[in-house]
Amino acid sequence: MSDRPVSAARRAFLASGGSALALLAFGATRWAGAAQAKTIVTKPGKVTIVRFSDAGARLGEETVDKVVKSEAEWRGLLSPLAFQVTRQEGTERAGSGQYAFNHASGLYRCVGCDTALFDSDTKFESGTGWPSFWQPIAKQNVIETEDRSLGMVRTAVSCARCDSHLGHVFDDGPKPTGLRYCMNSVALKFVARAGA
Repeated sequence: MSDRPVSAARRAFLASGGSALALLAFGATRWAGAAQAKTIVTKPGKVTIVRFSDAGARLGEETVDKVVKSEAEWRGLLSPLAFQVTRQEGTERAGSGQYAFNHASGLYRCVGCDTALFDSDTKFESGTGWPSFWQPIAKQNVIETEDRSLGMVRTAVSCARCDSHLGHVFDDGPKPTGLRYCMNSVALKFVARAGA
């Protein structure tokens, strides 16, 4: 086999991959822009979450009030991008988030209400440009819902306490769960493990 056909095939593959990524980025941008008309509204109520210390110790379940804020209050608390992602179900650009390549030991908490969401012990490099985890720190701390936007069916992941949109979960992750919780860095707040 000559090198010429392989090189041409490789260039065609790379070009089609680049086109696919460009379309995906364009679609995500359009989707985030379209989502701006819809802002998540959290209704008052109670929710049971699991509390964790900054060392990662499980402190037990606790029933707490949902975090309810007006749109103006959320805008005052969050950066414009964090508001777009967490309150309008947007998506940050791949590779742009501060935690995509973070390897420090600690917990990832909700940027909106400080609920513990993920532990660095379950973080892995997915090659997607977004922080990825194979499980949440506690199932009670996240909500999974069907998302039919962008012409596909996905599973959206939100914070159980304040309803902040975090990202999506896919079934192409590593063992032991086979899941990939693909999160937006801007929806998270990393806290270094106490005593580490």
